[in-house]
Amino acid sequence: MTFSQVYGNEQVSRALAGMVDSGKVAHAILLHEDNGGGGFAMAMAFLQYLFCLDHRGTDSCGVCPTCNKIGKYIHPDVHFVFPVNAGTSSDFLPKFRELAVSNPYFTEEELSEALEIEGKSAIIAVGESKEIINRLSLSSLEGGYRAVVIYLPEKMNQEAANRLLKLIEEPPVLTQFVMITHAPEKVLTTIRSRCQNIRVVPDAGIHAGGELREEQVLLCELMENMLSRRLLAALETGEKIAALPSRESARMFCKCAADAFRTLFLLQQGLDSMAENSPMLPKVKDWSARIRSKSFPRAAVGIIDNIRKLIDRNVNLKILFTDMVDRLYLQI
Repeated sequence: MTFSQVYGNEQVSRALAGMVDSGKVAHAILLHEDNGGGGFAMAMAFLQYLFCLDHRGTDSCGVCPTCNKIGKYIHPDVHFVFPVNAGTSSDFLPKFRELAVSNPYFTEEELSEALEIEGKSAIIAVGESKEIINRLSLSSLEGGYRAVVIYLPEKMNQEAANRLLKLIEEPPVLTQFVMITHAPEKVLTTIRSRCQNIRVVPDAGIHAGGELREEQVLLCELMENMLSRRLLAALETGEKIAALPSRESARMFCKCAADAFRTLFLLQQGLDSMAENSPMLPKVKDWSARIRSKSFPRAAVGIIDNIRKLIDRNVNLKILFTDMVDRLYLQI
């Protein structure tokens, strides 16, 4: 994965390449992405540039043996850590590689499906920390950098995070940590504070033909029904949302909705420049022109935030989303 193959985020690409060129690479980088928003692809483009034997200008060559190994996720000095329900990431590595090769913009749900752990609680447990520490106690197999890519560090339990803290703070020479998070506020504060934090903004080009994701399609359908004052149709859409394949998918719908309603608030306040990076901007602009209530975005975000909390408490999804539709309908 070269920087030129990453959708959007040219400023981030230039900043990461500049770190390498200047010799001032932050030893731990935390990339904040929306689910499936390009953080993993950016992480791999950065590592490929860092490891490349012949990088030129602002990109890796893409053809040297090192680039080929990183592009296939088989470089012996690049280690991957991600949430699993049993064992450690290394037990699931073949399935992880297959997914990453086919789609480096995978979502959390797609990873769970690829690992065949859908609907199961997945964490990064202390066993992962022990494995990372053991691997980094050995010399680099190819004599250069070593890297640890941690997908969703917010899923680390307390013991695992505490064991890694010292290593992240003072890693061995030529050791690079790159983490991809969906919720930086849930990453252990002491780890987050030791990382260079970078926001990776989702780009509409990530999806073939600029298509929206399933949760975005459902949100658009819901809003259209509510704006057209079709309550029964809106309730049917609520049932579709409740029927998403997992509670994690339901959480993603809530995150998508909250982000869209915040963008709506910015547009209503005339702060268009602050909303330019929203992947749903054209849709939200249409809603903004049709919604007269200035209080709707604030009320909607509050409703969605409450739904997210109740999802975590294992409340029935059909009840939750039916109630959500009723409350939003009254506010719009």
